[in-house]
Amino acid sequence: MADFVRLDPPVIGEIVAICNTMLAELVAASEIGDRLSQTHGFGDFESAKQLAAGYARKGAGTPESARERIDQFIENLTALRDAFSSGGADFLDANSEWAQRLNTMGTESAF
Repeated sequence: MADFVRLDPPVIGEIVAICNTMLAELVAASEIGDRLSQTHGFGDFESAKQLAAGYARKGAGTPESARERIDQFIENLTALRDAFSSGGADFLDANSEWAQRLNTMGTESAF
């Protein structure tokens, strides 16, 4: 069994493109998330105010809120995309270097 996974350059590009699409959707969700703490229309009763405050906390402003979770997803997906991006470049450089070495060895041994 191989100790590594090899991704072809087009696959790396596809993965990065998928990450970018997901990031665009998460950024759009984040913009909606900015409004989640704005709770209106629950009424003037004390229980209604408490309910509105509870929904506001679930929407944004606490580490467990939807808005903060979306931000965490954005941060982690950005890191994943960047890892694939740089890994792709590193892979291409390493692959190119190995190909050059093999070509050089092949021409040297042919003579």
